[in-house]
Amino acid sequence: MTDRRFDVIGMGRAGVDLYGEQIGGRLEDMASFAKYVGGSPCNTCIGAARLGLRPAMLSRVGDEHMGRFIRETLEAEAVDTSHLKTDQERLTALVILGIQDRETFPLIFYRENCADMAIDPADFDPAFIAESKCLLVSGTHFSTPQVDNASRTAMRYAREAGTGVALDIDYRPVLWGLTSRGLGEQRFVASDSVTAHLQSIVPDCDLIVGTEEEVHIAGGDTDTLAALRQLRLLTDAVLVVKRGPMGCVVFPGVIPDDIEEGIKGPGFPIEVFNVLGAGDAFMAGFLRGWLRDESYETCCAYANACGAFAVSRHGCSPACPSWDELADFLETGSPHFRLRDDARLEQLHWASNRKKDWPEVCAFAFDHRSQLEAIAERHGRDNDAINRFKRLAWEAARDATPPDEAVKGILCDGRLGQDALDAATGRGVWIGRPIELPGSRPLQFEGGDNVAATLREWPVEHCVKCLVFYHPDDPEDLRLEQEARLRTLFEATRKARLELLLEIIPPKDSPVDANTVARALQKFYDIGVFPDWWKLQAPNSDEAWDNIAKTITLNDPYCRGVLLLGLDAPEEVLGAAFTAAAKQSVCKGFAVGRSIFGAPAEAWFADDIDDDEAVAVMSGNYSRLMGLWRRQRKTV
Repeated sequence: MTDRRFDVIGMGRAGVDLYGEQIGGRLEDMASFAKYVGGSPCNTCIGAARLGLRPAMLSRVGDEHMGRFIRETLEAEAVDTSHLKTDQERLTALVILGIQDRETFPLIFYRENCADMAIDPADFDPAFIAESKCLLVSGTHFSTPQVDNASRTAMRYAREAGTGVALDIDYRPVLWGLTSRGLGEQRFVASDSVTAHLQSIVPDCDLIVGTEEEVHIAGGDTDTLAALRQLRLLTDAVLVVKRGPMGCVVFPGVIPDDIEEGIKGPGFPIEVFNVLGAGDAFMAGFLRGWLRDESYETCCAYANACGAFAVSRHGCSPACPSWDELADFLETGSPHFRLRDDARLEQLHWASNRKKDWPEVCAFAFDHRSQLEAIAERHGRDNDAINRFKRLAWEAARDATPPDEAVKGILCDGRLGQDALDAATGRGVWIGRPIELPGSRPLQFEGGDNVAATLREWPVEHCVKCLVFYHPDDPEDLRLEQEARLRTLFEATRKARLELLLEIIPPKDSPVDANTVARALQKFYDIGVFPDWWKLQAPNSDEAWDNIAKTITLNDPYCRGVLLLGLDAPEEVLGAAFTAAAKQSVCKGFAVGRSIFGAPAEAWFADDIDDDEAVAVMSGNYSRLMGLWRRQRKTV
């Protein structure tokens, strides 16, 4: 089956998880929630994609914002959505959940007549199922006649095509109507009817995975070995029992007299912070090994490590590791009982799981505040005029014609350019947004010292840009103060799930040689600040460029790269800088402002040109710079 398009098709729940952010409280007392993609097969597909498998999602979402969020997230994670149907009549499923204590995880399912429970055999055909090595189904999607019919039809197509079938028992008593709606976290309620239903499914499965409680409901016995023996009478499938901190046990054949005689995969001695979603990550890890014919011991190692990451972090799908992260953990482990306290692993998790690739960014920077305030003051104009001009700058960026492969972007602030930000957000362009108080040294933040509170209001697609005037040989008290502020900012951006662009400019008249900027970058890496992007002045020599590239590569091979700043340089000077930068793979483009808007801004604020003329001039300037950059890049 090596020639098949997909490794796994996940079929079933596709919803949105709203995770309470206050840890240790009742769900009644939660004040804010983080939004993630949820649903067992959805989570597993994301986890599988991060591990290098090729998954597809077979389900339905609503024709609304949450449905689009799921689709966009899956696509960003490289999960095929060709068979994620949009249901015009039903809403996307929601789950509201929290972490109350180590044993209590309150959970409410909002799944009344939801989109994914309307999956129909007409949503797919035998050819689609035949494109995959494996079909992953879950117990929940046998709980009503509608989804039972759809799931059994998909399984039939799988058998006919030689596609393997994996069952995640995924037992949620509330979704079978066995508990009140307020008991969504309850994991086990005995039910002869559910047992009989599941036992009619297992004969057609090749892999069955569940917790001990899930094995009990499927096997019809609260003795685990007895339940396993009953399942073995019905199926030749590989049976996998998840045992939480004790790891897992695999039974590919006869069930022994002692559960410890199965093929054991030991767990990892870590803190259990959040059990929700751990099984989905476990399944992704197991499938990574199983679908590539690894040994069962290896499958267990992958699965248990993925589960360990999931139980140590907030959320389900966001907690799933990348393949690089998993391999690193299995090779080197972690000295931390609380894995989320391992800064090295958390950095690897963040950097290797970024949602969108930006191989190149050509950004029109008009985040300037003090410069435009000075222009406006000279011409007797107020801040409303600046806001209007920045909206024109966005229109110029929008209308500019990029050459082949160039990716447009903008840098814009919220204080004087909120209208432009609002217009640009959601259009797929790269957006950087400044946080620093203009001209401050030592660094201060425009929204005040509580930068975490400021960033809570920012859309997650905005990249936090911070300019700091910094020299590695600054007086120690100044250097330490600025480094401490940047460390605070870095931690806040990660909590807010925002990328960070750090712009470093040595103070005027400070000595700068071929090592100065590279040394500055190293200082930040040494204190644990790993920006997603760097914004730097064009180095004055190839040696300086090489030192910068080496420093970034050695410290953070996942760094997005460097963007060149312009500092109001004329096009011929920028052209020379582009020529040198284009030879450096670490340089991904530019973020240039006054070279594009400087002259038209003076003319517009003086009423010498109108709106249309300003847009046309800036758009032309921006287009020429993108063309100049692309020509230099292509000559390398």
